[in-house]
Amino acid sequence: MALNRDFIGRSFPPSEPYEVSRVKIREFADAIGDRNPVYRDREAAKAAGYPDVIAPPTFPIVVSLGNPGLADPDLGLNYAMVVHGEQRFEYTRPLRAGDVITCTSTITEIRSIGNNEKMVVETEIATVEGEPVCKSYNTIVERGA
Repeated sequence: MALNRDFIGRSFPPSEPYEVSRVKIREFADAIGDRNPVYRDREAAKAAGYPDVIAPPTFPIVVSLGNPGLADPDLGLNYAMVVHGEQRFEYTRPLRAGDVITCTSTITEIRSIGNNEKMVVETEIATVEGEPVCKSYNTIVERGA
């Protein structure tokens, strides 16, 4: 079944605040196999010019697609058939330990590609104080729609 085109341009309310911790940053770095000390050691991060450890560039995926609006049954997305199509990030500044962030997602594109449905979700990630951190662009594909 095709995704509901009425969702194109729809923005969802900001997510619940998420506190970025040193532990979560280290766990993520471990999961992706990145041993960079700026992700683990506060002193190494300070020596590199950061106030605390920073998160790997792909860390925002942890929070960027968690908006409950994407699970709206009216959208018609079958998560059992979803594969990751593409992902990229545009940074204003690195995400760092101690940041408390929210994500505001907008569906910017839905289109058919053969028997598949492609959906692009743009997510603005900012601190709870409103400071922009980065934008996430995620393309997901629902197979055999």
